[in-house]
Amino acid sequence: MSYRELKKRLRQEALARRDALDPQWRIEASLGIAEVAGREIDAGPGDVVSAFWTMRSEVDTRPLMAAMREKGARICLPAILDKSTMIFRELVRGADLVDMGFGTFGPGPEAEVLDPNIMLVPLAAFDPRGHRIGYGAGYYDRSIERLHEKGMSPRLIGIAFDCQEVPQVPDEPHDVVLSAILTESGLRGFRQLD
Repeated sequence: MSYRELKKRLRQEALARRDALDPQWRIEASLGIAEVAGREIDAGPGDVVSAFWTMRSEVDTRPLMAAMREKGARICLPAILDKSTMIFRELVRGADLVDMGFGTFGPGPEAEVLDPNIMLVPLAAFDPRGHRIGYGAGYYDRSIERLHEKGMSPRLIGIAFDCQEVPQVPDEPHDVVLSAILTESGLRGFRQLD
């Protein structure tokens, strides 16, 4: 099986497990994840936290965004500009949200573009080393690379449910590794290897 085929299979299996979770349980787990984030993610005034608008059976990130805002951080959401470019626009109270495609919403073009120093990253699957499988379009990989080119090294925190963990994600040398994963079991950091 090729690298690409294996990743596709792992993605499909992890998403099927996530989709099978009871919707009420997902709500309670999402609230618990937000409580852990409020206690354990070091964010505050001066920090810019990118989150994401929940789609399908993902962790509901609205309580998580509220927890980061209560700590004083500025919140931004992704905006897809074209087939290869994603930026982050500030989410402010009362602003209209626009359809971003893929079943997600975010601030419109009038919102300020921000560069996050903490990124809450959606994913389909992750492994115990901090490697992730996204949804396959590569938007986050390219956005992280763009931030690195600007001299930034954002803290990358994957947001998922425990059932999305797989024994090992097939990886390549250029893959970006998560700093931590936040699930209903808590915040788990990954040791970065040089």
